[in-house]
Amino acid sequence: MSTQAIMKWCRFELAGKTAYGIVEDDSVVPVRGTPFAGYERSAERLHLGSVRLLVPVVPGTFFCAGLNYAGHIREVAAKIGESPNLPTRAEIGYRANNALIAHGEDIVKPHDATDQFQYEGELVAVFGKKVRRVSPEQALDSVLGWTIGNDVSERSWQKSDRTFFRSKNSDTFKPMGPWFVTGLDYRSMRTIIRLNGKQVDSFNTADMIFRPEVFISETSRYCTISPGDVMWFGTEGKQENMKPGDVIEIEITGIGVLRNQVVAEA
Repeated sequence: MSTQAIMKWCRFELAGKTAYGIVEDDSVVPVRGTPFAGYERSAERLHLGSVRLLVPVVPGTFFCAGLNYAGHIREVAAKIGESPNLPTRAEIGYRANNALIAHGEDIVKPHDATDQFQYEGELVAVFGKKVRRVSPEQALDSVLGWTIGNDVSERSWQKSDRTFFRSKNSDTFKPMGPWFVTGLDYRSMRTIIRLNGKQVDSFNTADMIFRPEVFISETSRYCTISPGDVMWFGTEGKQENMKPGDVIEIEITGIGVLRNQVVAEA
């Protein structure tokens, strides 16, 4: 597991300029460079509330593990009228960058979406090294830090469509943030989900069918993983429907809280 120092990295906008920064208490220290290719701290300190947080990284490749918690697989199968089919190997998929939004930005529910409009709270790896054919034992060395994702899903489209084009990848369907944190051990994390302030789920983040190092190793057998790429690892439990006006919060131990409001498409 990582021996890195714990650092909280954000990507932010201020006065029309975008930069990376290190979050310390209620301040952001802007840096010259990036956490992926080298950086220098500036002498400046900005109040966290004075900057606009962006997604913590814009990935070159957006990997995802769609079904990775047994309880969630059973719940989804029941909703779409199928028998649960637990995976026998770690298989990866993709999501689209157009769907990414930052902490605090609005999730837009399309006007033709049904009431089966749901959240999925997920752990996300942010990669800091280029790897190909890495072993499970060495896989976590490629992870620079961890962040939070909300894999918003329209279940009726997920059932009816032959692809995840709109059910998973519509604009605003992938909140991620608010930052990523280095030096954490995912095995000690807990994921808590709140809808309008009410806790609707809580689970041990590491209770996956296949853990991150297995997914990373298996993916790297076929695909090069590069600095700045991300990999989402699925969710557990039963999800509730979201409607315009709702506020959804995903909290993961050591990282923080990803919070977004749902709004209706204009």
